[in-house]
Amino acid sequence: MKKVITIPPKSSHIILDLYKCDFSSLDSPEKIKEILIQAVKEANTTLIDVKVHKFSPYGVSGFALISESHISIHTWPENEYAGVDIYTCGTKALPEKAVEFIIKKLKCKKPSILKIERGSYAEGI
Repeated sequence: MKKVITIPPKSSHIILDLYKCDFSSLDSPEKIKEILIQAVKEANTTLIDVKVHKFSPYGVSGFALISESHISIHTWPENEYAGVDIYTCGTKALPEKAVEFIIKKLKCKKPSILKIERGSYAEGI
């Protein structure tokens, strides 16, 4: 009989589609930067750098590079929508805390959350 070895996940990737969010929060580069910085803290991760870009006439993209990977927010205020990625590695990160925080701060009324454990597999030997 083959023995199955299961390798635990190396990382967690949470993908958020946030619908019915607050327009003014979605269109503010200052607010998105503030949310990213605090989300890094909420997730118990280490900030390396944060960059935010404002588009015309609407929209913001923001990216927080963290030691454990990244958190990004891309917004379409005219559609009350934000696409968010929270990708963390290691055992100390708490990405679910960042999820809760971002949903609250964007005043999201209709979140869709997908969590993918990455880098794990089972192998028969």
